[in-house]
Amino acid sequence: MTPPTAPEVTPAEAVQLVREGAVLLDVREDSEWAAGHAEAAVHMPLGQLDPDRLLEGHPVVAVCRSGNRAGKAAARLQTQGFDVHNLAGGMAAWEQAGLPLVTDSGAPGRVA
Repeated sequence: MTPPTAPEVTPAEAVQLVREGAVLLDVREDSEWAAGHAEAAVHMPLGQLDPDRLLEGHPVVAVCRSGNRAGKAAARLQTQGFDVHNLAGGMAAWEQAGLPLVTDSGAPGRVA
């Protein structure tokens, strides 16, 4: 059986979903997160993905650098019953859309 494919959303749609209560789940590695991430994001690298640490009943927008790892995370979360979307183009698309990136210190970030 083919695993489910989460619907993709644009960066603007992701921002709107987060405003409406969705969790922006960043599944990139620690070094990628440290270089820059969306301020509202929750960090959980793909290898440490734990659906039990996410709020039930809240939609999830999964994001990585380009969309591949986020797609894997989204498929796994779908099998756990989550309403999940994949950010098309990942953080690279987020950055290209002119949306802000920060580091843990609050300084401007970048996609690594």
